[in-house]
Amino acid sequence: MSFHYSDAYLKKRFAGKVAICTASTTGIGFATAERLAREGAKVVVSSRRQENVDAAVKKLRDQNLEVSGTVCHQAKKEDRQSLIDFTLTTYGGIDLLFVSAGVNPHSGYMLNIEETEWEKLFDVNVKSTFLMIRECVPHLIQRGGGAIVTNATVLALHPNLKLASEYLGPYATSKCAVVGLTRALAEPLASHKIRINCIAPGAFKTDFLEGIYKSYLPDQSTIPSFVTRTIMMNRAGNPAECGSAVAFLLSEDASFMTGEVLTVSGGTIFSPDANL
Repeated sequence: MSFHYSDAYLKKRFAGKVAICTASTTGIGFATAERLAREGAKVVVSSRRQENVDAAVKKLRDQNLEVSGTVCHQAKKEDRQSLIDFTLTTYGGIDLLFVSAGVNPHSGYMLNIEETEWEKLFDVNVKSTFLMIRECVPHLIQRGGGAIVTNATVLALHPNLKLASEYLGPYATSKCAVVGLTRALAEPLASHKIRINCIAPGAFKTDFLEGIYKSYLPDQSTIPSFVTRTIMMNRAGNPAECGSAVAFLLSEDASFMTGEVLTVSGGTIFSPDANL
């Protein structure tokens, strides 16, 4: 099955639109930026490292896509403002926002997390997500409205899954807050013709998932067993499959959706008995 959708297949739902995608030089963020650009958007990608931004921009421009990029550590106010200013200077406005940045500084037994790790988790995953949204909203209002998507995880919906409760409890908790934030913002943003929804990805072939496998499943031969036991489709997802779901939520095809959570997980088995 091919996950690189042909231009003949794609619509041009975002022609004339400007999109910001944070943490978008690899994985789901990159796949989303690519999908938006292939559907006509002018996209600004960002990440914490200049070399990653440069590589992502080159890869997308090599496809003749309208993409620019700049460094942004989403938890830093000056970086968020620089990203917004760069977008306004380069493309003249902001219509769409995908807030994808997130960290996981602690893996393992939840009660062993350090206070500094807990603070970093919520500073990046929750606080900076809210601030990034709040700082972009005035610019979406100037364009007559727009759409925002936040990035959670399927574990936020079922934090009693073994993978969450034994290994990613703090991360899942922070993403529960992202879900709550999305739902809380839906009503005040609706009056400005801004929709906000949340994506809840399952297991995707990303550096983040690979890190989980290497730490939690050091015997790589156990990965197929993990996928088979916890995902109905018996495989991890390709980032492009999540990018297309984010694009849907940002598009007018989702015009009657706000405050919603869209799960893209290949049919994750939501049971505490779905052990590894």
